[in-house]
Amino acid sequence: MISRDGDRFRVSGRLTIDVVTALFNGGLPPDGKSALVVDLGQVEAVDSAAVSLLLSWLRRAQRDHVSLCFSNVPDNLMSLARMYGVAELIPLCQEVYTQS
Repeated sequence: MISRDGDRFRVSGRLTIDVVTALFNGGLPPDGKSALVVDLGQVEAVDSAAVSLLLSWLRRAQRDHVSLCFSNVPDNLMSLARMYGVAELIPLCQEVYTQS
């Protein structure tokens, strides 16, 4: 579901209510890093829980003074974030998010 390569986390599979709880509890450990990238390019399905998860990771990163951005964000996830009025809170990396 999540693999790590240096300062980049790659998320794959589904980000839906049935799997997000475990990811909330696990968090994204910075391991002394000052900047992290979460690559969502291999995410297959999302629901509103995915938006909550991204915001949770962002809050934790801010608390830990870690810069966090999201890359390859699927359109359907950004659509949900816009619908809930929080899209501007999700920091996108300089890459353009992907079509899904």
